[in-house]
Formats: sequence, structure tokens, C-alpha cells
Amino acid sequence: METERIKITVAIDGFSSSGKSTMARRLASAVGYRYIDSGAMYRAVALFGLDNGFVSSDGDVNADALVDALPRISIDFVPQPDGSQHTTINGVDVESQIRQLRVSNVVSLVAAIPAVRHRLVAMQQAFGVEKGIVMDGRDIGTTVFPDAELKIYVDASAETRAQRRFKELVEKGSAVTYEEVLANVVHRDHIDQTREESPLRKASDAISLDNSSMTLDEQDRWLIDQFERVVQSLEKA
Repeated sequence: METERIKITVAIDGFSSSGKSTMARRLASAVGYRYIDSGAMYRAVALFGLDNGFVSSDGDVNADALVDALPRISIDFVPQPDGSQHTTINGVDVESQIRQLRVSNVVSLVAAIPAVRHRLVAMQQAFGVEKGIVMDGRDIGTTVFPDAELKIYVDASAETRAQRRFKELVEKGSAVTYEEVLANVVHRDHIDQTREESPLRKASDAISLDNSSMTLDEQDRWLIDQFERVVQSLEKA
């Protein structure tokens, strides 16, 4: 009888559009873990704020009103037949809406609100109680799961990331320009790195990966190698 493998927590952090979500999702699928997109949770709160008048399209955020509404926001992830998952707010599928540029333009502002981060971090930690989870975001290895057995920090140039994001948006039918997307990426980088609450930074024990010139297959192989190295070392301990 085959012995069940030890389960670990995998934390993948990095800049917006660095490909960390794709990495995390594909690793989770390959090893049979649950994948949680923490960025989608912040996007869901940002969308809720936009749709309910707590956040304006020009970046004006009524933080008090949004924080007061947090108990009314239930976020979850629903598996799809193709193996992907969709984000829901109070049971309503909002996957396509949270990926729009109108949400991208304000999500970092919403994510910088301490009370928003505290609530979502608690939700994220609850998802990972039993391990066997891959989660990506900005503060997973530093704040959400500081004891994660495997931490990855993903980076790529702003231009590379903007090109990826632009291609993705155009394929989904969004009428955006590369210049708009690049400006959004640079703006979000600044907010993510300079906010007071859980800023984006590399955990001291994280492994760095610049994936600017890597294919998805090369990225997958590299990540699987890191995963196997950690799991095997723990199984031998």
C-alpha cells in the first residue's frame, strides 16, 4: 500500500502580472493541492466597492464604508469543468468582472487598507489550516504563511509583465492600450511596495525566480523540482 505523501504549504509571491498565478494554479493541479488566488480576493472586494459606490473609478476610496461592508462580503472559489476555478461574491460568479482594468486600477488602493488585509488574511489562513495548498499573492510568504515550507518570489520587468497582461486583456476582448496597461503595472508596483500594511517584499527564506525568458513548461519543471526537493527532504527527516 502506497504511503500518503506529506503535505506542505506553498507560498508564491511577486509583482502583478509576473505569472505567479499561472505557476501556482498549474503546480496545484500537478500535485493535487488546492489553489487559492489571494489577489482574486482583493479584486473581489475592489469590485464590490466599485459596484456599491465605496470606490470610484478615479481612485477615491471611502475606506470606512468599505470596511463596514466587509462582514457582508463572502468570497469563495468554485471549481469549473475545465479544471479552473471562478471567484464568487456572495454566491455570484464574478470571475470575468474582477479581471477588468477598472478593477485593476483600484485594487492596490483597496488592498492597502489595513482592515481589508486583516480580514482577508484571516480568510486565507483558514483555507490553509490542513496544508496541501498553493497560494499566490503579495504577502503570502511574509504575512499569511510565514512558516510555509516552500516560498517562491517571482519577478520580471515591468515591460514584460505589461505585455503579458495586455495580451491577456486583448484576448478577452478588452479595449485597452499597452501604454494604459504599463502605467497600471508601474502604479500598482509602487503602491504594493510602499504601503504600510504588509508591503510586497521577498521573504528571507524565499527562492527568487526571474521568469522573463522562461516558457510555461520550463517554469513548471523548475517549480516541480523545488516542490519535490522540499517534500522529499521532509519525508526523509
